[in-house]
Amino acid sequence: MTMEKAISTLRRWFDPQMGARNGFAARWIWVRALALIYFSAFFSLLFQIKGLIGPEGIEPAGVYLRAIAQYYGRTAWWHAPTLFWFSSSSAAVMTVTWLGIAASLLAFCNVWPRANLFVCWICFLSFVTSAGDFSSYQSDGMLLEAGFISLFFAPPGLWPGLAAERPSSQISLWLLRWEWFRIYFESGIVKELSGDPQWRNFTAMDEYYQNSPLPTWIGWYVQHLPHWFHAASVVGTLLLEFVLVWMLFFPRRVRLICFLIVTPWEIGVILTGNYAFLNYIVLALGFLLLDDVYLRRVLPVRFRDLWWRESSPAQADLRRGTRVRQGLHAAGVVLSGVVLLWIGYATTAEMLGMIGVSVLPMKPVTLLEPFRIANQYGLFAVMTRGRYEIEFQGSEDGENWQPYLFTHKPQLLNEAPRIYAPYQPRFDWNLWFASLGNWQQNEFVPSTEEKLLMNDRDVVGLFRSDPFNGKAPRFVRAVLWQYWFTSIEEKRKTGNWWRRTMLGLYAPAIERTPDGQFEISAPPDALPRHD
Repeated sequence: MTMEKAISTLRRWFDPQMGARNGFAARWIWVRALALIYFSAFFSLLFQIKGLIGPEGIEPAGVYLRAIAQYYGRTAWWHAPTLFWFSSSSAAVMTVTWLGIAASLLAFCNVWPRANLFVCWICFLSFVTSAGDFSSYQSDGMLLEAGFISLFFAPPGLWPGLAAERPSSQISLWLLRWEWFRIYFESGIVKELSGDPQWRNFTAMDEYYQNSPLPTWIGWYVQHLPHWFHAASVVGTLLLEFVLVWMLFFPRRVRLICFLIVTPWEIGVILTGNYAFLNYIVLALGFLLLDDVYLRRVLPVRFRDLWWRESSPAQADLRRGTRVRQGLHAAGVVLSGVVLLWIGYATTAEMLGMIGVSVLPMKPVTLLEPFRIANQYGLFAVMTRGRYEIEFQGSEDGENWQPYLFTHKPQLLNEAPRIYAPYQPRFDWNLWFASLGNWQQNEFVPSTEEKLLMNDRDVVGLFRSDPFNGKAPRFVRAVLWQYWFTSIEEKRKTGNWWRRTMLGLYAPAIERTPDGQFEISAPPDALPRHD
């Protein structure tokens, strides 16, 4: 290979000006979808972030960052990259949230997409880094990884239009497709490695719709379908994750078939379970399997000429201007190539390490961990065998208890489970995970009890209503219920979607003494095991 051919190959892979010219429509769809996913993430934080990590929240970001600074010293910025180092006040956390909303809307409108996607990424990273228990979700890593790679994939310029003359680098496209593949394939791997017998005896889906973190009313109906349907769903899931996703590496027509299979599957998951923006990311990434040959057949006619407008490489070279600009452009290409190759190396090492055959050094992986742009994925490794719900209750006398009603969690028996994803109620979501363990493993539960005793308005705002009308109760406790979907006959008679039974105290009941101190008024019960 001559030097000229080598340079030409590198430019096709790393240079946004010289990449493949057959993916404009898919890129346009993905960037719009990514902007909307960012918007959903920041919009949900508007109503939660002060109660979660604000100065008076359950887990204040300032307290966490001070602990990080004490432990890491001067390198704390690298280990916890967040804008909240400057300030973690209520005004600061709301400013970062509003900034993310504004940038996501501008990116959706195609205004300086790269710059605004970077603002979205740094604002969301700032929250995820500082949120502790409330940001340990795989969906957060998916969004940060896809969002960072998209900084090299989105078209450059202040107002790029459809950017048919500005192709993206092939390696950024490949890394986005690689993330899509890993989400599916690694989810299959963890199911096999977990040894959960439910996947092997085809019963993993029998109670999945009932026991998922935040079910939907459609899931209620699907739950009552016969066992053969649920067994077939297990087979379909394993085939999809172990076999069908390999179609990514086949020619375009095979990828099209793959897209036509996985897209309805993801829509089905979205309708039967609220998994925030997780499935929307996977759904949108699937569009990158397509190319313009297919999309031009289904897009409105008025867009076609704009998307497939030709622009010769010679004209693109002329637009680069002076030698100084050419030098800066070349430096940018090299830097982009180094960063993208680093991510590719790290994600490959992560996946190989998961299946136990990694021979690659892991140091580059650990260096990227604080930025959540090289992640391991693995969904539903072990299926939960029951639905448990934590409920906070307050009392004036220690005898009569009033529940704090949640906005999204199952609680009222006659209230239908709703569909609200990609909105993510992080507090409600976290309580589902906490219910599978004990309160010592989930310190945010007793912390919430203390905040309710203090009548902290930001924390009370995480609930649907305040049963004490702005006054602080004297006692607060967290109790544990077990929930089941009602049968079809029971729903017909009672109108209830749920039935439940109380298992006892989940965390200690806490009393606030006249001098403002907290003390335990009742220890938690010895609850039955449900792991």
